[in-house]
Amino acid sequence: MKSLFLFFGGSALLLFTFVISVGNAAGEELECLIEPYEEVAFSSQVHGILEEVAVERGDMIKKDQVLARLKSGVEEAAVESARARVEFGKRKALRNEDLYQKKLISIHEKDEIETEIQMAELQLLEALEKLKMRTIRSTIDGIVVERFLAPGEYVGEDPILMAARINPLNVEVIVPVQHIGSIKKGMRAKVRPEKPVGGVYTGKVVIVDSIIDAASGTFGVRVELPNPSLKLPAGLKCHVRFL
Repeated sequence: MKSLFLFFGGSALLLFTFVISVGNAAGEELECLIEPYEEVAFSSQVHGILEEVAVERGDMIKKDQVLARLKSGVEEAAVESARARVEFGKRKALRNEDLYQKKLISIHEKDEIETEIQMAELQLLEALEKLKMRTIRSTIDGIVVERFLAPGEYVGEDPILMAARINPLNVEVIVPVQHIGSIKKGMRAKVRPEKPVGGVYTGKVVIVDSIIDAASGTFGVRVELPNPSLKLPAGLKCHVRFL
């Protein structure tokens, strides 16, 4: 009975020690890395020759901003041709409306004219969509990281340029397994970037990995860090303390 008490007493002591270590883990300063919120490689859904690249590395870009254009002479001509057919069809329908009212053409002929207009409008819509695909627009607010192609080069499967969103930023932290349970989603965190940037910034935990890396005995945590003034660059090492 005495040995059983000692066993449970020892287990309770170990459990108590573990709880104390976990409870204090949130105040420890850990190493981290500041990364872009997302990186986007912009390419074209159609092949062709680049006519213009409107941005350069380091340029700030806005969502829906034109980044590049492919040569589109054929597509522009197709749009004008389709638009001319629509306009001609509408004039034809207007002329024949009087004839129909005077019963000089049949309802069948009138229906054919209206159908021709509808088909011409669909062809115009298709031509406009093909022309739109020759223009590459940004899907994010961010900064151009790299430009891979120049005007005159052929656009295939490879990206034209790479951009990164840096507001907010992701702070990636590799946390020792003994801290499991002490860091939870929604917690605040103080991030201290390395010099020469320095300073202290407040972020929020958005991801806590549920899988432990057995080889290193660590798990990952992501802190989302607001960067509205774009003062903080991505790629900095840092230290983080969870509150």
